[in-house]
Amino acid sequence: MEAILRIDTALFYFLNVKIANPFFDWIMPILTNIVFLFSTFVILAIILLIFGNKKVRIAIIISILAVSTSDVICARILKPTFKRIRPSRSLDNIHLLVKKGGKYGFPSNHAANVSAGMFVLSFFFRKYRYAFLTFALVIAFSRVYVGVHFPLDVLAGLLLGVLFAVFWIGVWTFIRNREEKKGRTFFSLIDYATK
Repeated sequence: MEAILRIDTALFYFLNVKIANPFFDWIMPILTNIVFLFSTFVILAIILLIFGNKKVRIAIIISILAVSTSDVICARILKPTFKRIRPSRSLDNIHLLVKKGGKYGFPSNHAANVSAGMFVLSFFFRKYRYAFLTFALVIAFSRVYVGVHFPLDVLAGLLLGVLFAVFWIGVWTFIRNREEKKGRTFFSLIDYATK
């Protein structure tokens, strides 16, 4: 385990210090800002819930469930359990571009939440899956670049986000299939495999 943590720290310094550049110094703090991410997501969700079709509405609802579950479990259960101190609070000579953040950083809530939301959207809107998944990876990278997470923090967050997304997609699929067997068609209106 020590060897893995040493590699993780070395990779952190590479991504946070070695590749630092003015463009990333400008754009990454914007992308990683929780107010920016949350307000963007909320505004888009409200617009799509009001004006979107049934497929869009179901995708947004499942995305909200996945992100909410991810946020609570990562922040309230996993971080206090693992107690891994953030690099912004444990390392010297880092390239810190934002506030230090809370004490613990494993797993990354940002990475888990954006991964959960984007994976759900990728499932429903497969034509845009690469854009959604790229966005999740960029946000995860930004957490390391600005100095508040180790690479393993964001990797764990990304994987957990996918698990939460798969769980809620599975719940929705189960309910939809059960309703279809009963002859109810509301859940069958969504063709999630459509491009």
